[in-house]
Amino acid sequence: MAIINIKGNLREATCHEELTAMRDSIELFSGKWKLQLLRYLAYRPEESNYFKKILREIEGISARMLSKELKVLEMNFLVTRTVLKTKPVTVAYAITAYGQTILPVAESLVEWGLCHRQKVKAAILHN
Repeated sequence: MAIINIKGNLREATCHEELTAMRDSIELFSGKWKLQLLRYLAYRPEESNYFKKILREIEGISARMLSKELKVLEMNFLVTRTVLKTKPVTVAYAITAYGQTILPVAESLVEWGLCHRQKVKAAILHN
């Protein structure tokens, strides 16, 4: 067992525990849609985030993929699904408080991605 120090937070962990936790996170958030969906919902908390609206606004995702990804996020307590009593039936989604805990990680990925794009563009211009 080792003491892990990350930004002043100390905790005991084994290498196996750390790698397993990382694998679990990567498996849950793998693919290109889950983090995008969570960010989409997080920045629209006051809006009615209906399935069809999300489908229209997130470019490139298919209805089948959107349905699949939202089910995974719901199963993992990251989003809620509300079926409204309308005709036809309307389904709305919202990010949960637990789902919001991943947002700092998503924002870090956005920041890193923006910096990486600049670095690659600069390298291309210098060649």
